[in-house]
Amino acid sequence: MSRDAEGGEPALDRYRDYLVMLARTQLDPRLRNKLDPSDVVQQTLLQAHEKWDQFRGRSEGEMAAWLRQILARNLIDAVRGFARAKRDVFRERSVEAAIDRSSCRLEVWLAAEQSSPSQQAQRHEQAVQLAGALGRLPEAEREAMVLQKWQGWSLAEIGQHMGRSPAAVAGLLKRGLKRLRELLPEPE
Repeated sequence: MSRDAEGGEPALDRYRDYLVMLARTQLDPRLRNKLDPSDVVQQTLLQAHEKWDQFRGRSEGEMAAWLRQILARNLIDAVRGFARAKRDVFRERSVEAAIDRSSCRLEVWLAAEQSSPSQQAQRHEQAVQLAGALGRLPEAEREAMVLQKWQGWSLAEIGQHMGRSPAAVAGLLKRGLKRLRELLPEPE
């Protein structure tokens, strides 16, 4: 794992785009005007920094999993703050599971089944790079890509959600994929 200049804590900021992408996929669109996924991620990274002594993992994958758990708790707390509903343990577990599924879908999109530790580490690194590249796409392209690739929505569903025609959504997806190819390093 890469460490900061002092050699103690990991360079947590490199996970920012990855966590923003996961938060964006789990946040109800109705809350987007009230809650920015970047704010939840900032809180997540702050807590990870404060609780670094509690991290027991050794690999990039374990670091990503630890950060996903913190993110899931922060999303639950943020949504609860808006909903003011009674605590529902089943809902909390479903958010954590949904974040894990989103992370898995991100990794599956990158590569077929790989099992060695070095291949798993490489897949986690690629997931972080992909999330960073997605973060640099224009908002409409990024949203269309996330809805299709991670949420499994059809062009018609995305178009209805975004107020665009299916043909316009197809154009967003095409431009988004082209930009991703430009932003991502060539596979070895």
